[in-house]
Amino acid sequence: MKSAIEQFRTNISRVRDLVAIYSILENQTAGRLVFSDILRAAFLLNVSALDYYIHEVVRMGMLEIYCLQRPPTKAFSSFKISLSSTHNILNGLNIDSSWLDNEIRVQHSYKSFQQSEKISDAIKLISDKKLWEEVSKEMEINAKSIKQNVKIIKDRIDSIVERRNKIAHEADIDPSFPGKRKDISEVFVIEAVDFIEQVVEIIHKVL
Repeated sequence: MKSAIEQFRTNISRVRDLVAIYSILENQTAGRLVFSDILRAAFLLNVSALDYYIHEVVRMGMLEIYCLQRPPTKAFSSFKISLSSTHNILNGLNIDSSWLDNEIRVQHSYKSFQQSEKISDAIKLISDKKLWEEVSKEMEINAKSIKQNVKIIKDRIDSIVERRNKIAHEADIDPSFPGKRKDISEVFVIEAVDFIEQVVEIIHKVL
């Protein structure tokens, strides 16, 4: 699953490059032009990097389970496959893991693994660990309990995804002021990128 985290790091680096481009253009034009859409693009790609990582690490983890390199989970054992794959298995036609790789890609192609609950549900396919509790133990959050830590982490992820959805599906328009887009700042985007990067690195560590 090493390639999943390596690709994530590459994707996040590209997000940071976009933010850097915004900063350069903003400084060069002294505010005469508006480049906030570059920040919105970076914000979108930040969540995209998270989503793609979860898709890839789950796919690779499931293939490792199939190849007896990881212990199976309850969710993995309940993963449904198509009748065509079942037919091929019964007739000895599926002799390697490529059929499962295809099944996973097809079944997950229409799913997004962005919200905290969807992420934890996906990870259950490859790990029985309580994901957000494990992540909370690794993150420095000033809360009184693991339960509070978990809530803070999940709420932060979900708020980032919610803003991502407003940018992607609602043109980031502020409903209180029709026609006006919500404010977005370089600091706001960098903080979101830093948080998502930290979360993914910890997820990969605990897996």
